[in-house]
Amino acid sequence: MAYKITSECISCGACAAECPVNAISQGDTTYVIDADSCIDCGNCSSVCPVGAPVAE
Repeated sequence: MAYKITSECISCGACAAECPVNAISQGDTTYVIDADSCIDCGNCSSVCPVGAPVAE
């Protein structure tokens, strides 16, 4: 099950820096996760200061 980033995202980039498969990129207003690339490791969620990445 892939993670997704909620509207709580503050675009700090912490999640993208921790993604081992580079599945996270800057979107129009928040960071976004490519569900096809996400390996469900949870690194993004553990470093996010606002808890924006959640498992779908």
